[in-house]
Order: sequence, then C-alpha cells, then structure tokens
Amino acid sequence: MARTWPWRRLQDRRSSLSRRLVWLSVLSVSATVLMVATGAYWMTRFSLYNQLDDELIDVAAYSAAQIQTDVEGMGGLNTSALRAANVTLMLLASDGRAQQVRGASVALEPGDEELAVARTQTGDSARTVTDTNGSRYRMVAVPQTIQGTRYALVIARPLGPTEATLHWLWLTMMTTGGLGVLLSVLLGWLSSRQAMQPLRNLSGAVAHVTETDELTPIEIHSEDELGELTRSFNTMLNSLSSSRERQKRLIADAGHELRTPLTSMRTNIELLVADDKTGMLPEGARGEILHDIAAQLGEFTSLVGDLVQLSREDKVTANPEPMDLRDVVESAIVRAKRRGPGLVFDVELNPLFLVGEPDTLERAVTNLLDNAVKFSPPGGTIHVHLQGDTLRIADQGPGIADEDRPHVFDRFYRSDQARNTPGTGLGLSIVAHTIKAHGGEVTAQRSAEGGAEFIVRLPGKTVEDQQAEDDTVTMPAIKD
Repeated sequence: MARTWPWRRLQDRRSSLSRRLVWLSVLSVSATVLMVATGAYWMTRFSLYNQLDDELIDVAAYSAAQIQTDVEGMGGLNTSALRAANVTLMLLASDGRAQQVRGASVALEPGDEELAVARTQTGDSARTVTDTNGSRYRMVAVPQTIQGTRYALVIARPLGPTEATLHWLWLTMMTTGGLGVLLSVLLGWLSSRQAMQPLRNLSGAVAHVTETDELTPIEIHSEDELGELTRSFNTMLNSLSSSRERQKRLIADAGHELRTPLTSMRTNIELLVADDKTGMLPEGARGEILHDIAAQLGEFTSLVGDLVQLSREDKVTANPEPMDLRDVVESAIVRAKRRGPGLVFDVELNPLFLVGEPDTLERAVTNLLDNAVKFSPPGGTIHVHLQGDTLRIADQGPGIADEDRPHVFDRFYRSDQARNTPGTGLGLSIVAHTIKAHGGEVTAQRSAEGGAEFIVRLPGKTVEDQQAEDDTVTMPAIKD
C-alpha cells in the first residue's frame, strides 16, 4: 500500500475545503439568479398580459358603440380596420350563435366563459386560446345588450409579439445569469484561495514541524479570526519551544548534578572491592567509606525526589482542599526543629484559609526552613511570621549577596557560600514552583538582622475576611 505523507493529506483537505467554498458560492449565486430571473419573468408576463387585456377591453368598448347601431353589418367594421388594429372580432349571442365580420380569416371557437358573459351580462372574461391554425390568441369577452338581445362582444389579438418579447426576456435573463454564475465561480475561487492562504500557511507550518521538528512561528497577515488562529498557533509553538528548552536544561543540569555523587560512589565502591582482594585499607577506613556511601545515597535520593517534584505540571491538580496555612507551617516547623536542635524559633502564626495541596505546600515551607537552618549560626534565631496573606521566614545567617538574589530560585543554582553545604540546588526552585502553582509569589531579600528573608504571598482569607463574608451572608434584611 502506498504511503500518504501528512502534507499530502493536508493539501487534499485544503483542496476539498476550497472546492466546497467555491461550490457553495456557485450554488448561492445560481439559486439567487434563478429566483430573481423567474420572479422577473412571471411579473413581466403578468404585467404584459394585464396590459393586453386592458387594451382589448378598450377596443371592445369602442367597437360596441358602432355595432350598437348596425348589428347585421357589424357597425360597418371590416377586415381592413380589424387588421389595422391587429384584432379579431366576434359577436356571440346568448343562444350560442356567433357572428363575425365578413371576410374574416381567423376562426376562433368561443367557449363557456364567453357564453356565460353573454347570458349573465356581468363581468368579463380573458383567456388564452388557440385557433384552427395553431396560433395563440389572447381573447376578451365583454357583455353587450342590443335591442333586448344579450350578446358578448368577443375580441382577440395574436400573442406572437408578446410571447416573442417574453422569450427574449427569458433568454436575456438566462444569459446574464449564466455569466453571473461564471463570474461567481471565478470570484469564489479567487476569494476562497485568498481566504485559505492563512490556513495553507498554518498547514504548512504543521507539516514543517512534523517533518523537521523545528518550532518556527508563521507570519500573521490579518486581524480576523484566521489571524487570531495563527496567533494562537504561534503562542502554542512558543510554549512548546519554551517547554522543550526547559526540559533540555533540566536534563543537562540533572545530568551534571548526578554525575558528582555517582562518581564519588563509584570510587568508594572500587576502594571497597580492592580492599576485599588486597586488604589495603587501614583500620577504620572501611567504616568511613561506608558512611560516605550512605550519605551520597541520601543525597542521590533527595536529588531524584526533587527532580520528580519539578517534573510535575504547574497546576495544582493532585488533591486541592480547603486548608489553614497555619497548620502546614506548624508541621514544617516541627520537622525543622529536629534538624536544628540548637536554634531558636520565633513563631507568630495567624490563620490563613485557602484551597491548596497541603503536602506540596508543607514541602515548600520545609525547604525554606531547611535553608534557614542550614545557614543559621549556632544558637541563632529563625523568625517565622504568618500575618494576613504573607508568610515571612528570616534567619541570622550570612544573607544573600545582591548578585545572587535574582538567581536564588533557579534550578541547580548555588552561590559561592552554598557550594560546600549539603543539598541538591533544587530546594528553592521547588518553593517557587509550588507557590506559583497555588497562584502566589515568593521573593528573597536581606533581613533586618543581616540574614536571608523569604516572603511568601498566597491568595487566601484571613479570619477577618471570613467573618466579614459570614456577616454578609447571614445579615437579615432591614425593613423600613
């Protein structure tokens, strides 16, 4: 089976959509032309027939005055006068007898309509008839009473000129309509081609990404819906490109960070293997190496856990629930006190109610506290204050240098002061990632005592906000 490439399928879809647009415009124009032409034709036909009937009735009224004085001689009318008026005249009695001008060559057969006019002497009739030669006539009958005898004066005119006019009218309309349809095909093709150009660009960009894996944005040529679609597509490409760059950077940084503990562990293990064969290590060295390996495994495990945490999506989707941030901070402080037994914790926590994920928030606060414990001097004080929607954690350590402050939340970033301290370089990055996922922000600055101070702001409700909301809901309406 022959393989169909993605760009070929996209081209087929574009062609199919272009054809549908052209056919839609052609059908719309054709239906409009047909409706207008048909309506114009029948309105013109109706108008011409009414005009012809009015003319025949006028001729009948003029002829009736002459016939009134001479029924037998038909008022002196002859074939020459009738030929000049292009009419045929007949006098139909109520008993069915018909009388024509002497020498008349056209034989018309009166019908029930004309006989009814003669007998009732009311109204008139108008209809289309055919003579014995197959020619079509428009025939009108009007009532007339002569010397007590009821008649119907029947007068007819050939429909040849009228039908010729209608024929040319219909032919002209169809010709003009056909040209209009052809023009609509051309304009529809041109307009669909122009309208489809942004889609072609978009399809080409998709095919280019599929074939080359290059996320190249496309140009925007309009501000309409297609331009907005192109802009959205470019935004998606930029997001994909940014995500790809972040993944590459994370993998590269992670590989660099993993190489150090793995190399050290490999060296220590090789020493232990060599010692089993030669007994080269002095007494007590084997235990120190095993202790070093255990520490490296702990560092390695911590690094893997931090990488897994950073690989999660930016949105909080695990188990968000209503919570009091004060409880989370208290749990983190308990863990931090075990890691810094000689430190003093100055804690002042007020309630802050929000919807979030307690586990990830507790880990973020723990990372901030671990950072404060790591850099605090022996017997130092760590200040933890939760007031309103702001959590402040400050220590009495060396602080953060001005040149390091913009980078403290970057992945694997370590200042000169932190290079010889334990850690993965991902703790503060996890903090920023978690706080941002909860709709907040975290900043770093120098504390009043010269150490580092981290300020976390999260959207939530204080006790006062919650009480004000409860009062608004439960307050009864005041009536005059």
